[in-house]
Amino acid sequence: MTPDERAARASAAMWANDRASPWVGMELGPVREGVASMTLQVQEHHCNGHDICHGGVIFTLADSAFAFACNSRNQNTVAQNNMITFIAPGQLGDVLTASAREVSLTGRSGIYDVRVVNQDGALIAEMRGLSRAIKGQLFDEEQP
Repeated sequence: MTPDERAARASAAMWANDRASPWVGMELGPVREGVASMTLQVQEHHCNGHDICHGGVIFTLADSAFAFACNSRNQNTVAQNNMITFIAPGQLGDVLTASAREVSLTGRSGIYDVRVVNQDGALIAEMRGLSRAIKGQLFDEEQP
């Protein structure tokens, strides 16, 4: 199995069990080894008292893309620490895309950068995620 085939199988297994991301309104985009993207169209229920997309919604989008990127090797992996910087507000009707990419993977610990942009490519937020591998896999895979 190639790394990208493994990533596709891992993301399909994870998406099938993910109740939070679809509930928020996210759609899973392409996933390759160490890379993933998610999209979300900002709707009224995503907006806060300032009539802009709630920061927690943007964080959730970035965190979900991060999760799919760091689980792309079929090794159960969770967030150890995440930090987000908001650059510009998401607006009602915007289509936000979070693109996560692996920066480093050493042993059980990984570092991932996530960029959130709108439909025009304007930068909305940047997140750095630190991951930690735990026991288990998303799907059964024969070991050599």
